[in-house]
Amino acid sequence: MKAFIHHFEYEFRTGIRNKQLLLMNYLFPLGFYLMMGFVMASINPPFREDIIPAMVVFAVLAAAFLGIPDPLVNAREKGIYRSYKINGVPATSILIIPALTTMLHLIIVATIMTISAPLLFNAPLPQSWLSFVLTFIALAFACTGMAVLIGVVSPNSRMTVLWSQLVFVPSMLLGGLMFPYSMLPGVAGKIAQLLPATQAMNAFNGLAMGKVADFSPWGSVLSLLVCGLLAFALSVYLFSWDRRNTDRRGHPLLALLVLLPYVAGILAAL
Repeated sequence: MKAFIHHFEYEFRTGIRNKQLLLMNYLFPLGFYLMMGFVMASINPPFREDIIPAMVVFAVLAAAFLGIPDPLVNAREKGIYRSYKINGVPATSILIIPALTTMLHLIIVATIMTISAPLLFNAPLPQSWLSFVLTFIALAFACTGMAVLIGVVSPNSRMTVLWSQLVFVPSMLLGGLMFPYSMLPGVAGKIAQLLPATQAMNAFNGLAMGKVADFSPWGSVLSLLVCGLLAFALSVYLFSWDRRNTDRRGHPLLALLVLLPYVAGILAAL
């Protein structure tokens, strides 16, 4: 436990000192939040009602998918995990600690956004703080788990960019951050439900912000939590200590099983 705490402290400090992680954890999400608040709220005043949940979701997406996978791949390529294995560091610690430190950074960023948005942009506060916190935790758990899984299955840094963008870009376009989910056509709406951002916005609206959900909000929370559990379990199962280690316990395509909770939600609604 003492070694775990030291490792956690080191990773947390790295998230502040490392320029790339500082950008993804703090500067990028907070800068985008301010830009959207001043520009989007002026162009589209109803956006003020969504700015807190939408920008919190954006912060989670940016910190998780743009910040977590690449360091994991780089450490494996440089042989750092091999030395960890020699010194008895378990694979679970290697995978869980980056997710935990990212979630801690996200709590700070989400707090800044939630406190400042009513003052800067006249945005409404959540009506249910318990539901807001629960949805945030479920979203952060799902996204950091998926980001860790991307880092585990990606053979190199270039592939982490590809897989991360396959989640990040559709989330921005279809996840309900810029315009409501109800505006999407039928097929696009079903595809959007495969994204954690869509599930989170649905849960925020239906449970925390006092708005009407487009589909089951508690189903969205459950899907996010199950997705996170599956992602971390698959990450441990598919983890490789060294880039020269070709003896995997499963094919990387098994990572697609992480989408099962969202697929089950879509089928249940038919």
